[in-house]
Amino acid sequence: MKLKTKLAVWACKASGAVLRRLGRGGTNLPGKIALRIDPDILGELSRGVKVTVVTGTNGKTTTARMIEQAFVDAGLKYFSNKSGANLLTGIIAVFAQHCTLSGRCPYSHALIECDEAAFRKTSEHLPVECLVVNNIFRDQLDRFGEITHTLHAIRDGITHIPDATLCLNADCSLTASLALQVPNKIVWFGVNVPIYENTAQELSDAPYCIRCKTEYQYDYTTYGHLGGFSCPHCGYRRREPQVAVTQVLKTGPDSSDILLDLFGHVHEVHVNLPGGYNIYNAAAAAAAARIIGIEEETAITALGQFECGFGRAEQFTLGQAQARMMLVKNPAGFNQVINLISHDEGCCKLAFLLNDRFADGTDISWIWDVDFEALAAQQARFTRILVSGVRADDMALRLKYAGFVSDRIEVIRTYEELLDAVGADETPAFLMPSYTAMFELRGEIGKHTDVKAFYE
Repeated sequence: MKLKTKLAVWACKASGAVLRRLGRGGTNLPGKIALRIDPDILGELSRGVKVTVVTGTNGKTTTARMIEQAFVDAGLKYFSNKSGANLLTGIIAVFAQHCTLSGRCPYSHALIECDEAAFRKTSEHLPVECLVVNNIFRDQLDRFGEITHTLHAIRDGITHIPDATLCLNADCSLTASLALQVPNKIVWFGVNVPIYENTAQELSDAPYCIRCKTEYQYDYTTYGHLGGFSCPHCGYRRREPQVAVTQVLKTGPDSSDILLDLFGHVHEVHVNLPGGYNIYNAAAAAAAARIIGIEEETAITALGQFECGFGRAEQFTLGQAQARMMLVKNPAGFNQVINLISHDEGCCKLAFLLNDRFADGTDISWIWDVDFEALAAQQARFTRILVSGVRADDMALRLKYAGFVSDRIEVIRTYEELLDAVGADETPAFLMPSYTAMFELRGEIGKHTDVKAFYE
């Protein structure tokens, strides 16, 4: 191991330890320090490690947690970046933390969640064995720009890993196009049937054929632009998935039950989180486990036992109420949360938290593409409608135009007051924060409960 690599590892470990003692995550700055000392550090530390990468717009963290449970159950010696630090520097930091002081990695496997844009650069250094691409949706327009920019970033990254097996969503016309003109082996996953009878009204992020620009036809849709797409002009169409959800048996507020065809073997699967997007995540995780070499029964059992990632349908006891936190960051994901709430029964409180910091996306115009009207139509069920965050007033205005009664929308400026309102009675609550609001709210919750820090 080169001396500068060893120095980079030492600096990364030391700075990370200091930051943790100070109550900080220490997930990115140590990686920045290490990268300045040795620009090739990631390639050095990952040598000989079998790396699984999960990328895409929605579902990276949850899919990685599902795969991680399969790793645990299979007895693999692995590590992962479960803190969610998925840029190059965060990935460097997690590799350095799990290496010896000499720079040797004692683990056989690494499970890495990677930001879509960062994958272009990260893939130059990692020996990727399996790449999972969940989907591609419009997200953070100020950072990613047009949706095709995200697609090109992932495609460029794939050119660096010709030996990796790609695990691609057959239902996403954008993701599926990554298979065109690449030498990689492909495993397809998808959902063969609609998930809900009635869904939120959504604008498609990919209405036209990526090859010839003709409008797609659909046999069915699941959400957003996902489903049984085909182009009537050039013939580009959904591929038949080897890992397919063939029936949705039950969807509920806490979980889903599905039939999953895994390379011709049909399993009844309990997915330990609610929501149609988590049905997709489960199919992706099962496909990845097959690629990695984990036994089918082990992978299937893991889907019913894994723990959710922070902010991804986490449950908390706040005062007298049970609350579920659902991260929302773009129209497609938010509409899936709305589908979940709309198909729930009984009364509940709703709390919307909107920030506009860099990690959220500074352009918040996307909230006008979310189907809040579907919730407004059921507002008699909601005992309180709470709004907070840096852009609380903008969210309140959007809810007003969606049809919520203005006098019922409560703008609350501090998270402490918000949690008091949520916990004031036994009515359960759905907390819907954007990315940085999620971290801030969890920090406030941590003052009153034993919730783990995001990096634990």
